[in-house]
Amino acid sequence: MLAVIRVISVFFYFLLINLLLILICLVRPFHRDNVYAAAMLYSSVAKLIGVKLELRVPDSVRNGGPYVFICNHQNSYDLITVCRAAQRGMVTVGKKSLKWIPVFGWVYWLSGNIMIDRKNKGKAHDTLKATVDKINERRLSVWFFPEGTRSRGRGLQSFKTGAFRIAQATNEPIVTVSVSELHNKIKLNRWDNGTLFIDIAEPVEVDLEASAKDLAQFFQAKMQAKIHQLNQEVAELENPR
Repeated sequence: MLAVIRVISVFFYFLLINLLLILICLVRPFHRDNVYAAAMLYSSVAKLIGVKLELRVPDSVRNGGPYVFICNHQNSYDLITVCRAAQRGMVTVGKKSLKWIPVFGWVYWLSGNIMIDRKNKGKAHDTLKATVDKINERRLSVWFFPEGTRSRGRGLQSFKTGAFRIAQATNEPIVTVSVSELHNKIKLNRWDNGTLFIDIAEPVEVDLEASAKDLAQFFQAKMQAKIHQLNQEVAELENPR
């Protein structure tokens, strides 16, 4: 019964949020803080499904930028959990086809996110240039899920190199966003689905001489260690001895 109530509540609340965001985006289309506004509203849905979000943000990130943010990508619930970590002046890189999704896709496009054609590998260079230009010209931070797909309980996957090539091209620091285990954590029939830790690390200057592959491996290991630490903290919080 609780699951049914939640599904209905989330559906109408999510619809209301997106209608509000369309109004915001129409008033100020492609504004630098539209993504931030959307993220704050989407993350409020977490309360409806019984998840408490604990976010840690250093002052250097809250008050600085632009940065290249990289985050682990676990499942579809990321839309209402991980987005809590969004900062002002940030956009994401997403599939061009997203803008054809009614309501949500329109919000995604009008929010100023960078739309790419993933089916056309020949446009990879154009995508890189468009992202670099947006960072340099508008002083925007860019958010990536470097795994390229949802891990779905398989642990942190290997990183693709796009985010690191962009960080080197713009000479902007990389900020890791590590999120504790979310796989199988949320049960809609359970009132309390526990706590999710989201840790934003201090910015790290990129080595311009290193290969993008080496940077990907370095930051993957760094995030892996942090996620392990966060999982231990959650375990101690939810199952005290």
